[in-house]
Amino acid sequence: MHTSWRLQWALATAFCVALLMAPALWNGFPLLQWDTGGYLARWYEGYLVPSRAVVYGLILNAGSPLSFWPVVALQSALTVWIATLMLRTHGLGKRPWLLLGIITTLTVVSTLPWLTSILLTDIFCGLAVLALYLLLMRAAHLWTSERIGLVILIAVAAATHSATFALLAGLLICGTVLRLFMRHRVPARALGHGVIALALGAAMVFAADYAVAGRLAWTPGGFALSFGRMLQDGIVTKYLDEHCPDPALRLCRYKDELPHDADEWFWGSPLFDRLGRFAGLDDEMATIALRSLAAYPGLQLESAATDTARQLIAVHTGEGVLDTIWHTYRMIELHTPRLAPAMHAARQQQGEISLAAVNDLQYPLALAAMALLPLLMLAAWRGTIAAGTGEFAATVALALLGNAFICGVLSNPHDRYGARVAWLAVFAVFLAAAHRHGERRKKLN
Repeated sequence: MHTSWRLQWALATAFCVALLMAPALWNGFPLLQWDTGGYLARWYEGYLVPSRAVVYGLILNAGSPLSFWPVVALQSALTVWIATLMLRTHGLGKRPWLLLGIITTLTVVSTLPWLTSILLTDIFCGLAVLALYLLLMRAAHLWTSERIGLVILIAVAAATHSATFALLAGLLICGTVLRLFMRHRVPARALGHGVIALALGAAMVFAADYAVAGRLAWTPGGFALSFGRMLQDGIVTKYLDEHCPDPALRLCRYKDELPHDADEWFWGSPLFDRLGRFAGLDDEMATIALRSLAAYPGLQLESAATDTARQLIAVHTGEGVLDTIWHTYRMIELHTPRLAPAMHAARQQQGEISLAAVNDLQYPLALAAMALLPLLMLAAWRGTIAAGTGEFAATVALALLGNAFICGVLSNPHDRYGARVAWLAVFAVFLAAAHRHGERRKKLN
């Protein structure tokens, strides 16, 4: 019986990993996006660029000898491991086929397999939220080795993207506040593990950046990306109209030529290129962003609220999964040329991937799951569902709101940023349903 039980778990786990890799396997090559090439190039180019963490670039390079398949397998396996821990710590751990059922459902109705199958940092954001939840709220149900593994996962995830680091820091602060009112729910030791994980993540960022660029530095971005959001919202134009001419601001001369789209400014503007891109305009963009915050606090608050709301519902699957991502193609051709034939032969590069039908199903379901989170919290408060599922729903709701603010306001709204965490809401709903079903079965028996 023991051998049979182990075999069931092995089969269920293998099927789950295969399901999460399915889009990449069908494609014939891991999925790629606009930003993939920027991560890959960090090791070879030897300098830092905004929002392209060296840590994830090193992960990609480690997987490149085997056509990046180890990266997709790792992302999928970590997802299955975290899902297994979630089930076990919520009293559903002795049902391998329940794990397979939930992963199968998430594969169909959520963006999850498109995150595990793509060479991007996005899957690590959602996994880190779950890992931190487990570490803070379910620590009593974890083995020591599992807690160590979760700390390492959180650290790596935090090091792969500054927005993920900020989201985890915000959730850790929320955990600290909760402990002030409910000391028994968040042990001090668990908070300490969370702090250690983020500190380790910060150390990874500095160490990796030093190894590649030869200097201790954080991944660039910051106010330059906020400038883009303010440009898109019309705040930069308003500031320049009211404060130019100013000899300290080169953009005064070009204020009527500035685009009104952040992506066009950063990635498709000849003017931005001519003025030196980030290296040439970082300080000036930071100056304008900071001065605009001081000059228009009311407008900034209104803009922040609007962009947070826009980001909250921007959760379509597969943004940037196109056949025209020329920079990524060039980086693979230049730095891993032996992989270029397989890359170009993949279905994505042949224009065979369309996610319209996928989003027709997944987008409304993601919004519906997000809308159900407050109801799950209310049901837990009333005692009609388990308190643990209510706590998890609250954690996911906080993560969604925090992610929407961080990405929508400090950068600008994109479906990619929302899709990386929207699947957590779907997972929370199915976890609550599975737990409720299990309780009913117990009563009947």
